[in-house]
Amino acid sequence: MSLISRRIATRLVWITVMGTLVLGGCTPTTGPDWTYLPPTPTPSGLPTPSGSALPVGSAIPSASAIAPASGSPAETATAGASAAPSPSVAPSAPSPSAAPGAGLPQGSDPVTLDPANFVATVDNRYWPLPVGATWTYVETAADGTEQQITVEVLPDTREILGIAATIVHDQVTEDGELVEDTFDWYAQDSAGNVWYLGEDTKEYENGEVSSTEGSWEAGVDGALPGIVMPAQPTPGLTYRQEFYAGHAEDAATVLDIGAQVALATGAYADVIVTRETTALEPSLAELKLYAPGVGLVLELGLSPELTRGELVEVVLP
Repeated sequence: MSLISRRIATRLVWITVMGTLVLGGCTPTTGPDWTYLPPTPTPSGLPTPSGSALPVGSAIPSASAIAPASGSPAETATAGASAAPSPSVAPSAPSPSAAPGAGLPQGSDPVTLDPANFVATVDNRYWPLPVGATWTYVETAADGTEQQITVEVLPDTREILGIAATIVHDQVTEDGELVEDTFDWYAQDSAGNVWYLGEDTKEYENGEVSSTEGSWEAGVDGALPGIVMPAQPTPGLTYRQEFYAGHAEDAATVLDIGAQVALATGAYADVIVTRETTALEPSLAELKLYAPGVGLVLELGLSPELTRGELVEVVLP
């Protein structure tokens, strides 16, 4: 998982990405194809996709083709912008009713999972994994390089810690050539938390496996399971996503639970925004946006490189 290094002073209020990204309460800043702007009124009546096939819309223009809102102090970024973000990050303040972590695993804390407390279907509102579902993303780097990521929920399961984990297959290609092939393993507990139980990942160069770094399985060689989506996300909530010492040490913090985002695939309301980091590379940071009934719709890598991974097609059974 890639990952923010921008100071976010207040909760995210409105987000729209059609070449322009708006975050309420943020200092203006820019990226390859998007711009942070001060708060704007939240438009009403944004439809939420039903979950059926959502074809790609018109091409998203670059930020250089879109002027900022009148009177805005924001600057419009051109593709390939390389301004380095600030190294400090301040997540939104936790809700008074929710302590950071709220019982979810942190760092290298041990955890024991009871298979009897897990359900057969992963149907968390923000991380649904129905068999046969597919998501397609396009990730664009600051230099304009693009990779396509395809994600598919397989009908098979894998037993991990006595739990029947759902298998998700994702492949990354560049110019039609496979560069990464991964099988991820997830399971949902009876409370609705989605657990990450490991991954088998391979990177390719010239058609040959060049690395399996980042592969891990909960319960093997000290690796511990983590949470990829809490049952009840709350601003300020933090949690471990994965832990395999020296190989996979990602964590996440919920920044907002009521954002809105407009993409080529549609407009989404009640969007969750998280900030992801890794103890292995403290400079890495990323924003991820999850829409109800769909899952991940947008990734914004803000440090050390500016990148954007956007959902371009989703098919849900």
